[in-house]
Amino acid sequence: MHFATSETYAGGVLSDLYPDAPALPLVSVENAPLEGIDVAFCCLPHTASMPWVQRLRRAGVLTIDLSADFRLDSAAVYERWYKVEHTATELLPEAVYGLVELNRAAIREAKLVANPGCYPTGVLLALAPILREGLLAEPQVIVDAKSGASGAGRSLSLTTHFVEVNENFSPYKIGYAHRHISEMEQEAEKLAGGPVHFTFAPHLLPMSRGILSTIYVRTAEILSAEEWVALYREAYAEGPFVRVLAAGQLATLRHVIRTNLCVISLTPVEDTNTLVIVSAVDNLIKGASGQAVQNMNLMLGLDERLGLQ
Repeated sequence: MHFATSETYAGGVLSDLYPDAPALPLVSVENAPLEGIDVAFCCLPHTASMPWVQRLRRAGVLTIDLSADFRLDSAAVYERWYKVEHTATELLPEAVYGLVELNRAAIREAKLVANPGCYPTGVLLALAPILREGLLAEPQVIVDAKSGASGAGRSLSLTTHFVEVNENFSPYKIGYAHRHISEMEQEAEKLAGGPVHFTFAPHLLPMSRGILSTIYVRTAEILSAEEWVALYREAYAEGPFVRVLAAGQLATLRHVIRTNLCVISLTPVEDTNTLVIVSAVDNLIKGASGQAVQNMNLMLGLDERLGLQ
């Protein structure tokens, strides 16, 4: 049984709304036959996901939640950043953070997966090998990230109108203000085994999709570009969707648009211990729906590449 839910378009089919989508029947959430399905993708805004994830789990349905509601281990941290009460705290211990390249084994056994945010996906993949190897010299990481306008979702705001985005390039929520910082710090600290602090400067690009993150770190060792590339390629040897570019090459959005790839480039600053990492993802695929499918494949015991190549 396959279907999608919609309150506005119930009774129709998904391909009427999105011509390149399959012709899935659209049913209202209240009428969704949950007992007849194996896995559900919950694509609601934060806070709205909680009651539906509870309902899905009570029905025994494998659940992949694309909101922020189950990404953070602590309800108190969630409430600090999202300014609302967490009403499904009983599910937090069950939720597995769904960044496959970091948690592949746990995802295979999971019943509830919290799909990562788009910015954290590219940033954490860019940092994980350094953090795991204890190569971060200072707990301070600077991230300068640029996202296409689709990262803001479908609801309109003044800043996402065409006339505001077109021929413009604007920062927002810079410093220590963006909600995704909580997620990045939580997972980075697990990898590093100690504190990691982010200074985060997201920007809105005048294009539809894609995220390019330029990350600056001080490293405990001074390595050549070739040595950094070798370290990263070994770290992601089993990751079919992470591509580490050769020394001297730089990641761009053209490497990743409409793919489930994360492409990483590594540039050491000569005669210093500064490393500049560039990470590119498509925010709608590796940063959202593609990663959700990758998680589903693992949860169902399938090849994680299925449907994503």
